[in-house]
Amino acid sequence: MASTGGTGEGSNESAESEGSDEPAGSERSVQTVASESPAPSSPTVGTRVRRVVGALALLAVPVLLAAVPLVPVAALLGPAGLGVAGPGAVGGLVAAVAVGLGGSALVGPIVVDRRIARLPEAELGDRPADFVADRVSTLAEEVGVDAPEVTVVRADAANVAVADGHRGSRLVVSTRLLSLPKADRDAALRHALVRLRTREALVATALLPALGAVETVALLATLLVGRRGERTAADRRVNRIHGYEPERERVPSWAYAVAGVALWLLLLPAWLPAAVGDRLYVDGGRRDADTAVARVGTAERDGLGNAVAFASDAAGAADWPPLLDRLSLVSMADAETGRVRGTSRQEARTRLARLRSKRTL
Repeated sequence: MASTGGTGEGSNESAESEGSDEPAGSERSVQTVASESPAPSSPTVGTRVRRVVGALALLAVPVLLAAVPLVPVAALLGPAGLGVAGPGAVGGLVAAVAVGLGGSALVGPIVVDRRIARLPEAELGDRPADFVADRVSTLAEEVGVDAPEVTVVRADAANVAVADGHRGSRLVVSTRLLSLPKADRDAALRHALVRLRTREALVATALLPALGAVETVALLATLLVGRRGERTAADRRVNRIHGYEPERERVPSWAYAVAGVALWLLLLPAWLPAAVGDRLYVDGGRRDADTAVARVGTAERDGLGNAVAFASDAAGAADWPPLLDRLSLVSMADAETGRVRGTSRQEARTRLARLRSKRTL
């Protein structure tokens, strides 16, 4: 990252020195450098704090899920019998940390690989496939990471996802993203490689099973709360007119609502850290990668903005698996899933505003 950022700054400084024929231009460049030089210190501290808090929140999710069965069992079978605060409960908590984090890190890459294997693979010839692999290898060398395995899938969604784990790193690129102009395509690929370098892809891949479980239960609870009776008052009136009134529903709608609220209350201790982690670590990691790509140069900044805008506006979101959203350039979840995750609906617009702002560089 240092070499890439240094190259971008050096090119900007050389361009400014070449175009400094007028005194006003030189004064402006000196003032700009002087005003921007102390800026990276404070955002770096804030970024580190945000990433640490977000990572801790995400790491708490599998621990809490594993603690639900392990802590009561350990408290029941431990030396203290039913003592809640005894050594049995402490042992259960330690076991929850080991089983939750270890199991999630072990299962996460396997789940991602199996989901990728079910995607329709693009039928590329030898030359296009070699070109994509060579381009990714070149960008990976510039970013400072080992080139990941590249999988090109046939999808209308213009997106790219990066996964990492004990099975190695992997880049999933859609054919529509590869059809973008060179600057836009390379900026999107560089964005994924930056997230691979910062270990964001590693953490997100490892925690996907726990986050997916919380998301699924939250969607079910939301569905139960919003469930309505199959027959409206108008339907009952028409049935009575025709002399037909079927038997009442076995489960009334209010029972579904009560079950949904109870499920939400049980899920809340795990959902809160998952939502906080998604906001601070996953969404914040995308913005950090935006900044890193934008600092390479103006072409990369403009290309990334074009790629994000096209990916968020173009059709084809249904082709992109929701499981890969946290690993992707742009989240393509529907509105209901986004609300359940607690993420911002304006994330893409906020990123575009930052990329098109001069303060990004």
